Amino acid sequence: MSKKILLAAINAKYIHSNLAVYCLDAYARKYSEAVKDGRVSVIYREFTINQQIDEILEEIYREKPDVIGFSCYIWNISYVMTLIKELKVLLPHTDIWLGGPEVSYNREEILQEHPEITGVMCGEGERVFASLCDYYGNDTEGEFDSTPPQPIDLSSLPFIYADEAETEQGTELVPNALFQSLKHKILYYETSRGCPFSCSYCLSSLDKAVRFRSIDKVLKEIQFFLDHQVSQVKFVDRTFNCNKSHATAIWKYIAQHDNGITNFHFEIGADLLGEEELEILKNMRPGLVQLEIGVQSTNDITIKEVSRKMDLVRLKEVVQKLRGFQNINLHLDLIAGLPYEDFESFKHSFNEIYALYSDQLQLGFLKVLKGSAIAEKSEKYGIAYRSYPPYEVLYTDWLSFDEILKLKQVEDMVEQYYNSEQFTCSLRYLLTYFDTPFAMFEKLGEYYEVHFEKNKKHARIDRYRILLQFFRDFFAERPELHTEEQILRELMTFDVYLRENMKTRPDFAPDVQEYRDSFRQISREMGHHGEHIEALSRRTWKLIRDMGIPVQTWNTQAELPESVQIVGFDYNERNPLNYNAAVYQI
Repeated sequence: MSKKILLAAINAKYIHSNLAVYCLDAYARKYSEAVKDGRVSVIYREFTINQQIDEILEEIYREKPDVIGFSCYIWNISYVMTLIKELKVLLPHTDIWLGGPEVSYNREEILQEHPEITGVMCGEGERVFASLCDYYGNDTEGEFDSTPPQPIDLSSLPFIYADEAETEQGTELVPNALFQSLKHKILYYETSRGCPFSCSYCLSSLDKAVRFRSIDKVLKEIQFFLDHQVSQVKFVDRTFNCNKSHATAIWKYIAQHDNGITNFHFEIGADLLGEEELEILKNMRPGLVQLEIGVQSTNDITIKEVSRKMDLVRLKEVVQKLRGFQNINLHLDLIAGLPYEDFESFKHSFNEIYALYSDQLQLGFLKVLKGSAIAEKSEKYGIAYRSYPPYEVLYTDWLSFDEILKLKQVEDMVEQYYNSEQFTCSLRYLLTYFDTPFAMFEKLGEYYEVHFEKNKKHARIDRYRILLQFFRDFFAERPELHTEEQILRELMTFDVYLRENMKTRPDFAPDVQEYRDSFRQISREMGHHGEHIEALSRRTWKLIRDMGIPVQTWNTQAELPESVQIVGFDYNERNPLNYNAAVYQI
């Protein structure tokens, strides 16, 4: 009778998919004799941490597997440990195996504390899992060696999203059931493993032997994504461009074979980019790629202490060039809680990186990962961190918990107001009244703490109202600024309509009733190009132009008022990077 092995993935969100279980399944189907001849069947099921445990428990129980394998990460390990206790009660004869980064570096401790677990697979799992399938298929007695052998040849790994079919033209990739099931999810793809760098907070630094998948295979698989118009492919390579020729070949290919739809996400070292790569990126379709760039800190002592290699001057130079191309979505990352980075130093890092005006600025907090070099040195640095996943920093010798909480407020404000890309002009204007970007977000965070319940969700339009009230309250003792409120209200109105044609005009929007006749005539002329027409003061319009907002020109036959600038918004023509409507100067 065939043994059934169920691979279970507990993802953080529904839109995510689990590359690990797909790779284990595909490798076993190709290389395990027990799977190929039917003595073992492998199935996988995906869930999210937002589901009720009882729901997952019931689905797994109904499968009655002989073996269950869980893929374990910091975001799901607590959930998995709770789940397996209940599963062992319901399925006492089912063996339970764990794998993944959260259990690979302390397996003896895991096995001692959780007797319901049969074993832990460490390191690269494909070959180990295939051997495990044969172990169960052969009804082998005795212990199973779950330690991986030598590093795997990435070119030997099957392409998980397609099956190979022989045709007159040669071997073709045919979409498989997995690919069909992931139409509305992000597809993850891997062309390399390992990292040449030694950042002490990262587990990737433990695998310094960087290996690459055959470029011929990679380009053929990229063409598969393009042919089937996948919306987004996220490369999981740790530093994608650590090998120039590898990265250049891939970027050249996607630029030359762009289908106008697919977007590719890469995590890169910006300071490693040369002029050849920049030239390729410069000429790409807007929205073809998005780049995630880890900065972490601009403190030289901190960067040296965590063994990070980074040329900050070059990084900033490259980011400014990439921004100037206006065709690439840029994400920059910072980490709070690193050694020798105190509150003042982090503020400096924040302000320095904010000034680059990336599309997203991710303010993260140090996770002291098991097996990382920084975990071994945590006492030396006075790093206290949570005893449970994700092991986030509580305080260090340089940063107090009170300061961590203040940074959490700043993070929340950055996420709501900056990263949403819905307050572009409003924030730029508001910033002129503060010494630094950090000071602005810090004061805004304090305002939220005083006036609203923690974690309260605010509708988008309410966040504009809050921003306006913050401006009024914060500058209440500066009557000379009261006239500036009109400018902010106009900029907020512009930001609102830049993203959405609101059916109900915002209550903070200036009165434009006197221009309605001109609006109607212009709207008739422009059609959908002028789905919404707005009037702005000349001063406000100059501020918007100085901020670099893309603007087109429309010549009208209508009589225009001299005191204001009339603008039109086209919601059928949107910026692929931030989804903003096209703006026409009338």
